[in-house]
Amino acid sequence: MALDNLRNLYQQVILEHYKKPRHRGRTEPVHRAHRGHNPSCGDTIELTVQLNDEQTAIEDVKFEGEGCAIAMSSADLMADAMRGKSIEDALAMVQRFQSMMKGEAEFPRELRKLNVMQGVAQFPVRIKCATLTWHTLRAALEHGTAPLGEEYVSNEEED
Repeated sequence: MALDNLRNLYQQVILEHYKKPRHRGRTEPVHRAHRGHNPSCGDTIELTVQLNDEQTAIEDVKFEGEGCAIAMSSADLMADAMRGKSIEDALAMVQRFQSMMKGEAEFPRELRKLNVMQGVAQFPVRIKCATLTWHTLRAALEHGTAPLGEEYVSNEEED
């Protein structure tokens, strides 16, 4: 596929998930929740997670918030990919996504939709937009629930 066609495909997928997000809202019940904020551009995400009965796997992830097309699309794609994943696998996927944004990795075929975000790596200032929700999910899974609106995770310290 020609590079221009690939860029157009990336842009199409990002715009599709931005305009028609599939995972906007709040999970019911909420087992984990966290808020993420990117001070450099103003993106804000409130992420809620529903776990299975054993609290070992993700049943659903939803988000609310405001932000650019890249941040909102990344949130929607991430929420879709996390359904059914163990907490351990989800945390590994967060690490893989961060590596992908540095040009060091990509996702396997069954998760190839996430690779659409690779195009963002060409614009270093936008990487923080793409990774915000992923940082927020990691905080929710590792640290439990922070009351929404009282505490937030930021990816501003990221390289």
